[in-house]
Amino acid sequence: MRYDLVIFDNDGVLVDSEPIANRILADYLTELGHPTTYEDSVRDYMGAAVHRIHDTVLERSGERLPAGFDEDFHARVFEAFRRQLEPVRGVTAVLDELVAEGMAHCVGSSGSHERIRVALHRTGLFERFGDGRIFSAEDVGRGKPAPDLFLHAAREMGVPPERCAVVEDSPLGVQAARAAGMDVYGFTAMTPAGRMGDATARFAAMTELPGLLLR
Repeated sequence: MRYDLVIFDNDGVLVDSEPIANRILADYLTELGHPTTYEDSVRDYMGAAVHRIHDTVLERSGERLPAGFDEDFHARVFEAFRRQLEPVRGVTAVLDELVAEGMAHCVGSSGSHERIRVALHRTGLFERFGDGRIFSAEDVGRGKPAPDLFLHAAREMGVPPERCAVVEDSPLGVQAARAAGMDVYGFTAMTPAGRMGDATARFAAMTELPGLLLR
């Protein structure tokens, strides 16, 4: 089917931020006395809003993260983004093709608006969306795997959920999209295909995506 709207996750789908952010998160949690490997971070937190980190650490250790955790973590991530971040290989060509086909698209990310803006500006992708087509977990009460963010994005864009496709790279994002009643295409560059749950389809390279969305 042809969709009326494509909702892109940001981290790991538009920008190649997951290796950077998960390395920093693992190091910071370990520094705070909660030993975490890079693999642990990817498994437990990739695709999630920051409140999930707080909830998981509290549940596992009985200890709360410091009051300034979010600010310090984001500062470390933003500094690294400004030095290292690049767009996901092939994604600019995908966006060009959607524009040529007249297919509306937007961002639906667990990250804060500040994090999304920093990432998109650094990679030169911000002008392809602008504030009117960028939606964050900050905009809703619950982040992924709840469907709230994707439903909010669809509502703001004026498109019924069943006419939307979501592009995700995490199991939490796949769950959220399915709970919203949307088709979801799982990008397996970092997540094994078997962990993508009930994805509509899986793809390993961005060059494959237009053929899935525009068929």
